[in-house]
Amino acid sequence: MSVPTQHPNVVETRISMDDGVELAATLYLPHPARGPQPCILEALPYRKDDLTSSYRPDYVRLRDEYGYAVCRLDLRGTGSSGGTATDEYPRREQQDLAAVLSWLAGQNWCTGKLGMYGTSYSGFNSLQMACERPPELRAVIAIYATDDRYTDDVHYRGGALKFLDLVDYNHYVTAMNALPPVPAIWGDGWRREWRSRIEASEPWLLTWMREQADGAYWRHGSVRPDYGRIACPTMIVAGWADGYRNNSFRMIEALRDHGVPHQLLAGPWAHASTELALPGPRIDLVVEMAAWWDRWLRGVDNGAGTPSDAPAPTADEPNVTVFVRSSTRPEPDLDSSAGEWIREQWPSPRSSLSVQHLDARAPYLVRPSVGVDAWIDCAGHLPYGQSLDQRYDDAASLTWEWEADERTLMGHPTAELQVSADAAVASCSVKLCDVFPDGTSSLVSRGSLNLTHRSSHAAPQPLVAGEAYSVTIELDACAYRFDAGHRLRLSVAGADWPNTAAPPAPVTMTIHGGTLTLPLWEGPSPHEAPRLHDGATTSGEDPSVTWRVERDVLARQTSCVVDHGSTYEAPYDATVREHYSGRVRVDDRTFEQRAEASAEYAITWPETSVSSTATLDLRADAASYDVSIALTTRENGVVVGTRNWHEQIPRHLA
Repeated sequence: MSVPTQHPNVVETRISMDDGVELAATLYLPHPARGPQPCILEALPYRKDDLTSSYRPDYVRLRDEYGYAVCRLDLRGTGSSGGTATDEYPRREQQDLAAVLSWLAGQNWCTGKLGMYGTSYSGFNSLQMACERPPELRAVIAIYATDDRYTDDVHYRGGALKFLDLVDYNHYVTAMNALPPVPAIWGDGWRREWRSRIEASEPWLLTWMREQADGAYWRHGSVRPDYGRIACPTMIVAGWADGYRNNSFRMIEALRDHGVPHQLLAGPWAHASTELALPGPRIDLVVEMAAWWDRWLRGVDNGAGTPSDAPAPTADEPNVTVFVRSSTRPEPDLDSSAGEWIREQWPSPRSSLSVQHLDARAPYLVRPSVGVDAWIDCAGHLPYGQSLDQRYDDAASLTWEWEADERTLMGHPTAELQVSADAAVASCSVKLCDVFPDGTSSLVSRGSLNLTHRSSHAAPQPLVAGEAYSVTIELDACAYRFDAGHRLRLSVAGADWPNTAAPPAPVTMTIHGGTLTLPLWEGPSPHEAPRLHDGATTSGEDPSVTWRVERDVLARQTSCVVDHGSTYEAPYDATVREHYSGRVRVDDRTFEQRAEASAEYAITWPETSVSSTATLDLRADAASYDVSIALTTRENGVVVGTRNWHEQIPRHLA
């Protein structure tokens, strides 16, 4: 069926699955005079017709400027699609997407050649579908998307719970998933579908917190380590301030090893559109995407990716376009980073390793609130901003320093430490910083490890008090050049809060020695510098958001507080209001922690007004996470449904 829309050349349709569930899709179709064209699919659970309707200009450009058909899909149980949203990336989702690709390929306006792309979630499922190898899927673009759902997502990092993320995405999807379909799209019965959705809704967060170790659950939907499942051309877009930056050098190298056409574009950006992101320089990504689609969906020999006629990527092919940051004073809302764009091949023949030795240090009493000046490893829209001056956290850490010697790093730094602790559970946070002559300390890269995961994320083992262990901590991928006169600092602490949860109880650890291995790059690149199209001159970030750090001196407690929201217009004459608030807290004496959050969505259509509000109260002590979640939905201010969950989840060596 098709539903009239408020825009020309836009068609609302429903695509039937084999179990009778219908998925809502918006089609952006070129003028019929163009004839059949390749189609590009983006599939998200974030409500195409209101909460993420601002994405529409990119689809229109791909249609009008470049002649592509575009399909935007609400995933099962979200937006105006039927069914139940049971979790991120369930197996049923891959089955649905394979059916959607097949349906699109069979339409008379489509050539039968399909691409998939998207940012974050839709970048994830683009890679997942590349692994499934449906015959219609000819190329993908994954923007800010991980290849490893356990180690490089918003749930766990180095085996430790991502704590600040509890009050953001990990919580707000509960309220989002309980919103109704759009009445104008669903038609009669939308209220019945809404009530069914509320009754079936379960917080995804509870599943994620039960799955504290790596295993089959997290391997599903992760490309790593079996990169050989991907055969179609793959473009990766990464940001050095984004949480998914590690899906960059390692995946490009793996794709090259398997002879898969590939390309990496890595800029300074946070988890936001490359055209608007902080920090810049910002670029127009649609131009780069269109060149990729032209190469692999239309066969245009434009150099996007490796040659299609080559049996395998050639060794000297410049397959990466990278922004190499250089020394820039840190700001939470830094507009633009100093540095330069280069084109290079990866692995690079200009790369080498340099080893710095770390001497032993006296026992270190862990302060659980260390980390607030680099409070999140996935910067995005404010208040989830960039890291601050690290000198204050450095002062509460163990540090080693060397002359930076204007070195350029490209790749993953690695710390190998000999470490012991006086408790069964302890963590190591490792940060690499650029120290300015006046003492300013700017974060370059970071890594962390729950030491019970020292041998395996799948089978953690407790520490024996006083026993020294050799552990390896890989820091995040980076491309960074130190200015003359600067120093390189390594800081090691026993916490990285609130980015990750602090250890469950007070602990002292000792560093007995170790090494730091730096991935050096000695340019210049012999390849011509890239020519990229500029993005917006400003980011358009809202400066009125709340991002506050509070210290209760006598209570020995540290809190971080966020509050933000917006109101905007959306299709079908809708007005949308979003509001988020959160507070995380840690006790420096007991190590007890708490996360409190509220997320509310309110949508007004000509037919009615609806809202969905979810609250979270999570308390972590030495033994467990005590989680309470409440959901309330309303129509015109009258309660339609409520749900409440309470669960005490044991901490498994975390």
